[in-house]
Amino acid sequence: MEMGRAPEEPQALVPSPFLPAVSNAPHPTHLDALAGRARDYAEAASSANTRRAYAADWKHFAGWCRRQGIEMLPPDPQVVGLYIAACASGAVTGDKKPNTVSTIERRLSSLSWNYAQRGLPLDRKDRHIATVMAGIRNRHAAPARQKEAILPEDLIAMLETLDRGNLRGLRDRAMLLLGFAGGLRRSEIVGLDCGRDQTEDGRGWVEILEKGLLVTLRGKTGWREVEIGRGSSDATCPVVALQAWMKFARIAHGPLFRRVTGQGKKVGGDRLNSQEVTRLVKRAALAAGVRGDLSESERSQKFAGHSLRAGLASSAEVDERYVQKQLGHASVEMTRRYQRRRDRFRINLTKAAGL
Repeated sequence: MEMGRAPEEPQALVPSPFLPAVSNAPHPTHLDALAGRARDYAEAASSANTRRAYAADWKHFAGWCRRQGIEMLPPDPQVVGLYIAACASGAVTGDKKPNTVSTIERRLSSLSWNYAQRGLPLDRKDRHIATVMAGIRNRHAAPARQKEAILPEDLIAMLETLDRGNLRGLRDRAMLLLGFAGGLRRSEIVGLDCGRDQTEDGRGWVEILEKGLLVTLRGKTGWREVEIGRGSSDATCPVVALQAWMKFARIAHGPLFRRVTGQGKKVGGDRLNSQEVTRLVKRAALAAGVRGDLSESERSQKFAGHSLRAGLASSAEVDERYVQKQLGHASVEMTRRYQRRRDRFRINLTKAAGL
């Protein structure tokens, strides 16, 4: 492979990855405002987390190219093939260990997106990329490490560990119950507002009705409505928990779940970060002794925000199409990936065969 000489200023070859894929030809000055709006819409086409991942992966690739003395532009399938091979073998300086197959696939998607934004499509089907990627999958692919499902008995135990005497405990209780009963992603939980069109960064809102909650969400597959019915008792009812949080925190407008300071007695105006959901699930699960058969470090790795979604999918004894709708999945196959242990050993083919 012929290698180009590395540029003295590699950053000059790395324009912003958030520019829309539009022509760079000059346009009349009176269209400047419209061009800015177009860039805003282009950025809104993907989530903030996705954009951060794309930017980080592009920077990772740029650093590798600079160290190897290779030109980044135009896209060269041979260069990309070498890059993903380096990722798989742990030969990228700065990486503590070889990248997983899923990480390499994400990096490849990031490169494709970044090149496309520059009007320079990358052919991922080229043999220099496709063949190397197929070999990486064959050699390094492993079963996905899914997060442990929080089952109803686990959730009840977790709720008992929360402080009922302060606002933080009320907030955390509402977040756990709403996330579980709605099968919500962590970004969907913290992205909720009290009502429609109340904040620019909101991802949905709630309506409290007689029979439960109607949650309107902007998720990965577009807008969807999630019905969350009232529980069989006030202690485990997501509607009661949410109403208590909103009442005592005096929240009627704007972000639904906010930071609590002052020893759990003062509510701020800022929206929670989605990482707070992960921390809450881990902390409560550890405090409740969920999966006590494992060490504390192992248990810490088992739980995350997705544990709530997996818990609903695994424990709701209804037709799986209703679970699929609640979780907002495009296919039933994706829903089944969330159903941890639901159908395990329910049918014993060994005995059915006469053994």
